Amino acid sequence: MQSIHDQGPPLPCPAPFNMAAHVMRHADAQPGKCALSVIGRNGTQDWTYGQVQAAIRGTATGLLEAGIEPAQIVLMRLGNDVAFPIAYLGAIAAGIVPVPTSTQLTERETEAMIDELSPAAVLRDPDVACAAHPRQITLDALQEMRALPPAGYALGDPDRLAYAVYTSGTSGRPRAVAHAHRAIWARQMMVDGWYGLRAEDRLCHAGAFNWTYTLGTGLMDPWTIGGTALIPEPGTDLTTLPELLARHRATIFAAAPGVYRKMLQGRDRLDLPDLRHGLSAGEKLARPLHDRWMQATGRDLFEAYGMSECSTFISGCPDHPARADALGRPQPGRRVAILGPDGPVPRGTEGTIAVHRDDPGLMLGYLNAPDEAAARMQGDWFLTGDQGVMAADGQISYLGRDDDMMNAGGFRVSPLEVEAVLARHPGIVQVGVAEVAIREDASIIAAFYTGPEPLDEGDLRAYVQDNLARYKQPRAFIHLPELPTGGNGKLLRRALPAYFKAPSA
Repeated sequence: MQSIHDQGPPLPCPAPFNMAAHVMRHADAQPGKCALSVIGRNGTQDWTYGQVQAAIRGTATGLLEAGIEPAQIVLMRLGNDVAFPIAYLGAIAAGIVPVPTSTQLTERETEAMIDELSPAAVLRDPDVACAAHPRQITLDALQEMRALPPAGYALGDPDRLAYAVYTSGTSGRPRAVAHAHRAIWARQMMVDGWYGLRAEDRLCHAGAFNWTYTLGTGLMDPWTIGGTALIPEPGTDLTTLPELLARHRATIFAAAPGVYRKMLQGRDRLDLPDLRHGLSAGEKLARPLHDRWMQATGRDLFEAYGMSECSTFISGCPDHPARADALGRPQPGRRVAILGPDGPVPRGTEGTIAVHRDDPGLMLGYLNAPDEAAARMQGDWFLTGDQGVMAADGQISYLGRDDDMMNAGGFRVSPLEVEAVLARHPGIVQVGVAEVAIREDASIIAAFYTGPEPLDEGDLRAYVQDNLARYKQPRAFIHLPELPTGGNGKLLRRALPAYFKAPSA
């Protein structure tokens, strides 16, 4: 039997369509229901569906009145604040194309993005680093827009460009992943295939407002079905999350594995009476961490696998939990395969995880890099770059990357990008970067370099801090007499971790 798992065709996306209108489709029927609670130890900041929709549509009006036209791009340089999702959906409501970005990016990194995108404007919090741009719409101006008369939703072809998100490209240069309005329609396949989400749920996501994982799983998906989103206030100590979950009656909790690890530190028991289960994504969930969570809470934890180019499409769920170390099954409406050089391999055989080109959640392509997108296709299949194996029952196990891409706290990072920055340091002759394990369930980015003498680690940390987003920065620097190379003199990145000595526990 071939390693193809077809979960049936997805429902066709209706037309005309607008992504923001779909997210807010329950707002008119339940304007007084709580859509969002920003939760903290001292109370909540609550937003009803009526208030959220009014803010989104008022922002749409303000952006249009500011002279930004539909289909033009706006770069988002906003912080961990409710202003982020409101501006994001406000732009989409107006037919404008937002590009959300991490606050950790440096001025130099945003300069490259501005050069590539030529945005009509930058939506800007002055406390967030950003290169110069002649048109900046400030946070204060965005907040004032919320009171404007509501704009109508700009309806149109569901296949037209809605937004773009940056991801590390295999070439070492970050790529803008372009997504259509229909991407939100595809996310309903996660509702039963991963979340087990209901309209009465109170879903808490531990991430920041400006992380795409939070935007999707933490906000847009619960809003799309009429539920309530809970987001911890900025600066929340992760060790206090169990208390917040219990106090605010969270029924589902979503986070990256590192958050679960932090919550469990020094605890054998977590009392979460309203919680049905947890959700994990962003990086591979180690089985010991999964088991510790279940022992401490008595609640299951369901993992999902995905990527910026297609969000999540393989997962365990309450109705179909994953077996042992498996990721789970393709979600309903997904068509997923394990490919070898000649196409789908037999079940039980290792290959590359691939998703069919007709998946409604698959990206439109990479902005300004069509050749790189084409290179990721094998016939009708989009290659993820990850290795996996499909069992007879369709469950898929993750076996690692088939290239050198690294995972840093849920972000994929190209070693080429980090190496290019370090290579400009005057004391470094040659450099290689790799992901290394520091514990069974945790890893960091490490830089291995040659040069006349070992460099001061504090100076190196300051250097990368000025030139790379925090999640891209190496956490360890190892001076070597020479780097491992092959017969042709090419760097062997996969040999680098052997030169790293993890700190003893």
